[in-house]
Amino acid sequence: MWLGKLQKISLLVLVATATSLVWPARLRAAELVMFERDGCAWCQRWDREVGPVYGKTAEASVLPLRRVNTDSQPSGGIALASPVRYTPTFIVVDNGREVGRITGYINDDAFWGLLSALTTRITPPESTPERS
Repeated sequence: MWLGKLQKISLLVLVATATSLVWPARLRAAELVMFERDGCAWCQRWDREVGPVYGKTAEASVLPLRRVNTDSQPSGGIALASPVRYTPTFIVVDNGREVGRITGYINDDAFWGLLSALTTRITPPESTPERS
């Protein structure tokens, strides 16, 4: 009797563990991942010129910002198309996969233009039907 219950519990734990590993990847919303490195002057410039306003923009509502330090977390848990070699690198991620990237930072005009182009590549969230 105990053996049967133990097998059922073990099976439930196995299913729950497997589901927890797969489920978040399926539900992961689109995001903008900023790969940075300690002491990166161009990252600091982005922080001064774009950082204070990014969270208040329409882009941020579609692509919330997540920062990853390449010194401690090289891939940021993302299926990258290629390694990040330069910082800052901004990667648009949709459902856990890279959609496109901006390598480097020159100025805010270039950043916003490139980001706008990348935003068009993400899959819009499924809309829910309206109830009457």
